[in-house]
Amino acid sequence: MTPLFTIAELRAIEHAAAQRLPEGALMQRAGQAGANQALDLLPFTIHRAQVLVLAGPGNNGGDALETAAHLGHAGAQVTVLHFPPADAAAAERIEALRRARSSPARFAAITEAADARAVVTGTAWTLMIDGLFGIGLARPITGDFAALVATVNELACPILALDVPSGLDSDTGAVVGGGKTGIAVRATRTLTFIGDKPGLHTAEGRDHAGAVTVSNLDIDPELFPAPRARLNDVALFAHCVRRRRHSSHKGSHGSVAVVGGARGMAGAPILAARTALTSGAGRVYACFVGEPPAFDAAQPELMCRSAQEYDFNSAVLVIGPGMGGSASSAEMLASALHSQSAAVLDADALNLLAGSEALRTQLAQRKAPCILTPHPLEAARLLGVTAAEIQADRPSAARMLASRLAATVVLKGSGTVLAARNGEIVINTTGNPALATAGTGDVLSGLCGSLLAQGWPEWEAALAGVWLHGMAADDLVTEGAGPIGLTASELIPAIRTAVNRLAAQHGS
Repeated sequence: MTPLFTIAELRAIEHAAAQRLPEGALMQRAGQAGANQALDLLPFTIHRAQVLVLAGPGNNGGDALETAAHLGHAGAQVTVLHFPPADAAAAERIEALRRARSSPARFAAITEAADARAVVTGTAWTLMIDGLFGIGLARPITGDFAALVATVNELACPILALDVPSGLDSDTGAVVGGGKTGIAVRATRTLTFIGDKPGLHTAEGRDHAGAVTVSNLDIDPELFPAPRARLNDVALFAHCVRRRRHSSHKGSHGSVAVVGGARGMAGAPILAARTALTSGAGRVYACFVGEPPAFDAAQPELMCRSAQEYDFNSAVLVIGPGMGGSASSAEMLASALHSQSAAVLDADALNLLAGSEALRTQLAQRKAPCILTPHPLEAARLLGVTAAEIQADRPSAARMLASRLAATVVLKGSGTVLAARNGEIVINTTGNPALATAGTGDVLSGLCGSLLAQGWPEWEAALAGVWLHGMAADDLVTEGAGPIGLTASELIPAIRTAVNRLAAQHGS
């Protein structure tokens, strides 16, 4: 289970470790780790490798200088673009510069960042190493440096970022300054130091960080605080996985009622209900706000009902897919929230909540398990902000929703963020752009409802649901079905496969 640390936590760890070590030891260790990672990316004929190292004005630049020195001594053809600090440099950075200049690495002659672009484009580089700006960057990259980053992002060679891709906020995954004014390096791989960081795995992080490797720089584990955030992992929910017993029946695996399907939107609850059934629920009801069909021709095992006539205390509820925003739908949501059933709230249920303080209060006072699965716009409506503000700090937004509404929150998107009622954060690692299509959210809500019906606790049901949902998409893309053009209904049998594989490998 990979813990995730904020900038403030990492600063505290670094400060405590530095008190126990010789001056500059952490920077030297970072440089050695950077060189080792670079060597893994270089061909066997290292003496022919052309490596460009960008060393910025801060300590991240010091890490890059140490890396350059090690690679030069290892035999690579290293060129350094060095941007000295405007103010007095730290002693460890001065020493890193001395070692790099004493190594076989060559320093390019530049007087300003504009000159650097000619160096970047003037050679067919084997590898580029980004050490421009680290986790301390507070302002957007602008001017000549922005132009330099844009040039770097056009390179065909692999790009290794040290600690964090320059320009990316390691707490939030947003590009510093936002998409309109900010820019960040798009790395092939990121070697991050001391501890892993949430921003490398959510929002823009996955596009900019590439594959992430962690070097803890051999810091004593006792200096690390108990994490409040982690990456999602089977280990977090494996204790809930059960194999099917021979002596069981449909009642052993719970019932799910999907409530939605206003006129013209019957497909959404059907997707959720089919997923609930094929992921293991014993009985599934599709309860329609509009006129219910006699049956689902493709999945006749589903029981189609009128939502107005269904007893909301008789099953786990998945509320919202295709529900619409009518007054009668709001009344139905209030009735569902009044029940004692565990519930998953998605889509129109979330929009109805956003428009009613009374419904939000009713939800916050519920005692039964509840999972909310908003996308960024739905989360924005619930918090009364813009979707851009949600995306600017996804972990904080998820935490705020979980606290205000007293529920587990699944903030969907690249690097889905899960927030528990106690403030714990988990960022999901499975999934890919194939999920960016209509209906996949309905599939996820049905899956989470199915796990709740099978006896999973609220938190673990959300963790496993999101992980399995993403894994099904990953499996399909591996098999060649996507990411472009994959449909939500294709996920359903892949989820069944993933659920059974999980049970076979981890079930008790």
